[in-house]
Amino acid sequence: MKEEFRAIVLAGGEGTRLRPYTVSLPKPLVPVGDRPIMEIVLAQLKEAGVTRVTLAVNHLAELLMAYFGDGSRFGIPIDYSLEGEPLGTIGPLRLIPDLPDSFLVMNGDVLTDLDYRGFWENHKDSTALASICAYSRVSKIDLGVLDVSSEGRLVGFREKPEITHLVSMGIYAFRREILDYVPINRSFGFDELMLSLIRHQIEVRCHFHDGQWLDIGRPDDYERAQHLVGDSPRYEIPAALSTI
Repeated sequence: MKEEFRAIVLAGGEGTRLRPYTVSLPKPLVPVGDRPIMEIVLAQLKEAGVTRVTLAVNHLAELLMAYFGDGSRFGIPIDYSLEGEPLGTIGPLRLIPDLPDSFLVMNGDVLTDLDYRGFWENHKDSTALASICAYSRVSKIDLGVLDVSSEGRLVGFREKPEITHLVSMGIYAFRREILDYVPINRSFGFDELMLSLIRHQIEVRCHFHDGQWLDIGRPDDYERAQHLVGDSPRYEIPAALSTI
């Protein structure tokens, strides 16, 4: 029997950073080019060989369910996990009873050229309970930064410095045993999960990605994505979806 390659897509957030667009439209339906970001993600997951997608929904869930249906329009089976109340980024996993031994979890507003299958398979071959896709992101501080001694004397000055951080891409691979660290019936975030795993000395592996990655929930990234989708063939929606 062929192993299930399943993806859990977190699509229940309110998208507050993209307001007012997300007041009446769920963030996964916000358009990038001429298609919703979630449609592009589904096309990429299908191309990667994902056999089943579960959308964890809450905010404006009825719109997402009406648009994506059972996934037959997009050539990939889709089902839904509906939160009665917001459960954070990791809490929704507790509502899904039939998770496979290893599975992909990702935010529904990520645009990247990551090799999803390669990431999932590398996780399965490791001994880690969780794997995180990591990206080197440069942040610019739009202020002059003062370096001051303990006596209050200026010892250095940096005009609008750039700082490089290693950040989570919002894409993870977990083993089912991760649920042992996720509480039932309460909001529980990715940050809380990571701190719990560190506290319990559980192995968490980082997968470094040096390609493209945009968080569509950030207004700056959303604007960049509008140009990137049209310029890069990696983000083109397969021809089978072009008539939708």
